[in-house]
Amino acid sequence: MSQLPESAQSKLKQFLSGENLDTSTSHQPTGQPLPRREPIKHTLIGSAKAVTSTIHYLQVIGYASVGDWSPLVPTENPDKVMSILIRQILMQ
Repeated sequence: MSQLPESAQSKLKQFLSGENLDTSTSHQPTGQPLPRREPIKHTLIGSAKAVTSTIHYLQVIGYASVGDWSPLVPTENPDKVMSILIRQILMQ
């Protein structure tokens, strides 16, 4: 991440930590256990074209919006980039 400008690093750290995620749960009747939400991270690593194409395909099939993914981040391999999606899933 040291290759990114400081503001981009800060935004990426915030995104990766899930600080902007809405983890609130609705009020449930007394006596029923509250569902737990657990973060799950999806990581795409590949060429910029492959990662971008996959992100768009996942939007087409309704899994995640393009804006839900982190910006493309360079990796140690100059030909590869990475993008991360954090979702909250309900745990029973």
